[in-house]
Amino acid sequence: MRHHITRSMFVLAIALIGGTSTLWAGPPGGSRAVPVQMPYDAPPKNQDVPDVSIPPNTAPLSEEELKRAEALLPLLEGKQEFWAMGEFVHLGESSVPVLVKALTMPSPRIRYNAIETLSMMRGVSAVPALLVTAKEPNELPRVREHALRVAIRLDPAKTPEAIEVMARDQNPSVRKSAAFEARYVRNKAVIPILIPMISDDERFVAMSALHSLWILTRHETEFHDWDTSTKQDRQAWSSEWVEWWEANKETFEVPEPKRSGRAS
Repeated sequence: MRHHITRSMFVLAIALIGGTSTLWAGPPGGSRAVPVQMPYDAPPKNQDVPDVSIPPNTAPLSEEELKRAEALLPLLEGKQEFWAMGEFVHLGESSVPVLVKALTMPSPRIRYNAIETLSMMRGVSAVPALLVTAKEPNELPRVREHALRVAIRLDPAKTPEAIEVMARDQNPSVRKSAAFEARYVRNKAVIPILIPMISDDERFVAMSALHSLWILTRHETEFHDWDTSTKQDRQAWSSEWVEWWEANKETFEVPEPKRSGRAS
């Protein structure tokens, strides 16, 4: 009797684990359970939801809106920072000159959030100011790196000079950012910036530069163990890139990015 009860409890547990789509049926006191598939009703399709969002402003700011934008600047830091960022996005690109002022305010949090807001609103007209921030040696590395990253996403053609400045910076984190972000600038001007970075003192900087070169040029050199290389190794191997560039710089064009094999 105890064995029969235990067996029944086991069958019931399996049925519960299997979900509600399967029932276990069998004769009372039987020793075998038979799975029975229940009909499946697909959930109803989502109804089209109307777009009730408010589009960003495209007109010049009125005097009242300008004052409002100025008052939002201190709120880019603190409990209301996300709300303030959303308000700037709604005010639109007309508020870019106000946000640019935030790039020189004392609080690094305000400066960082101003850069993020410019990214959210696609503030292309702010790119020159972002590049000034990216090149500023006294700015915090994370703010400089974010400024470069956003500037590249907004207008990559204007960024090679800033990449070159950051590539020579004393801070290896800044140099790595320049080497990494350069791969998103499909402009041959960044190639001669990246090649000397292969022999950087810091291997993680050198590897970022090398990967960017591979992505931008698709040029294949002799096999080298870059992952365990020393600076002396990289200095020797970089000569291959120098020779290749000297032979091809007049005719080289950055190839189109590789497309995914999946159908869109």
